[in-house]
Amino acid sequence: MVVKEFPIYVAGKFVKSRQRLEVLNPYNDRPVGLTFSATKQQLEQATKAAVKTFEITRKMGVYERVAIFDQLIAGLTKKQKAFARMISLESAKPIKDAEVEAMRAINVLTLAKEEAKRIAGEVLDLDLLASSDGRWGIVKRFPVGPVAGISPFNYPLNLAIHKVAPTIAAGCTLVLKVPSRTPLTMMMFAELIDDTNLPKGAISIMAMDRKVGDALVTDDRFKLLSFTGSPAVGWKMKERSGKKKVVLELGGNAGALVDESADIKWAAKRLVVGAFSFSGQICISTQRLFVHKNVYDKFVSEYIKLVKKIKLGNPIDPQTQVGPMIEAGAVKRTEKWVNEAIKSGSKVLTGGKANGKFFEPTVLDRPKPSLAICSEEAFAPVVNLYPVNSFTEGIKNINNSAFGLQAGVFTNSFEHINYAFQELEVGGVVINDVPGYRIDHMPYGGVKDSGLGREGLKYSIEDMTELRLMVLNNKTS
Repeated sequence: MVVKEFPIYVAGKFVKSRQRLEVLNPYNDRPVGLTFSATKQQLEQATKAAVKTFEITRKMGVYERVAIFDQLIAGLTKKQKAFARMISLESAKPIKDAEVEAMRAINVLTLAKEEAKRIAGEVLDLDLLASSDGRWGIVKRFPVGPVAGISPFNYPLNLAIHKVAPTIAAGCTLVLKVPSRTPLTMMMFAELIDDTNLPKGAISIMAMDRKVGDALVTDDRFKLLSFTGSPAVGWKMKERSGKKKVVLELGGNAGALVDESADIKWAAKRLVVGAFSFSGQICISTQRLFVHKNVYDKFVSEYIKLVKKIKLGNPIDPQTQVGPMIEAGAVKRTEKWVNEAIKSGSKVLTGGKANGKFFEPTVLDRPKPSLAICSEEAFAPVVNLYPVNSFTEGIKNINNSAFGLQAGVFTNSFEHINYAFQELEVGGVVINDVPGYRIDHMPYGGVKDSGLGREGLKYSIEDMTELRLMVLNNKTS
């Protein structure tokens, strides 16, 4: 079987290295493609190119950046099905979800194109004191410089584009480290970049091991580090990042609350999607679910009925709703944590078993909150279910976590909506939908252990730019 090679994209050239990286389909362990892990020398080439090319990109006109986006949008739209298929093959994401991811990536590029046209400045009157009479100020945003980006395996295209698109819009340059488990989709995207008018060397895309990639964190030539991944890794990176700006999109342990006023059927339907899409391997996957005691039995009956209907199978099959987990180690960890909950007295309402790289969609009844399956980010198709005596108790329980990314609240009470918005310790409160809801222009990020800063095109561009003030004095005599 001939396996296609995908060279890495370094300083505007497609190159190879001695370290080959074979990517296997998590569903059947068959080869999907072959790429390469960058060497220390290749990363240095990419870094030098990013520094040098920044002198060009920072001066590019808006019309030039818009033209580059038009080229990328056209290229990705033309090859949208091929990208979706690659996402599915290398990550085991169900093909229907992979198609949505490819569509979202096009949307991100389109949004970034529009944001590039309105990177806002400001005019200030400075004559608040007599001594400042005749003075006024102009505030403008300037690109911060070369950016180091690190993207995760679970959205190999869209979350990487969330680093590429604002880079281009802001006039920065980028060295992007893609995940070794799912690198091929972005190697395909590198081909689209190479076909645009973007100056060669402005963006480099490559997989690399952690030892080589450490320079992305410590090298002061990078002026911003944008990392999406685990909290344990992200916060250590921040400690070692020096003077550069840092944006961290980290893990979650998302909670949802079903109020007694909620539409129970709607809540159950959405929370099945919210907990089990992509085998729960999403940082805002619903992991803790609190239901008012007055509707608990009704909700549980409806919820379990829907969970049992989930179709597991080959991700490339359009009928598949949930595929395998990314690797065997993730299944073993999930199995261990679920068994700990069972031994501690929790009842399995459905699921609970591993089969190869599959883990059954699992609902645990009232596991102890101190257990790993409840307190850590599971990143697995497991939800922990609890009754609560009141709405305020449910909000308190959601907040009882080291994480604070997003929360979902199902209620038809305006008073409860307002209370949730005021009291939840999270980056986003989603009313009558799941914590996993995200549209790509909204501010997205967390508090507590879940991160620092926000993504969403406008907000990423703000991070990738610095404010500069010019003071004009029209009184010189």
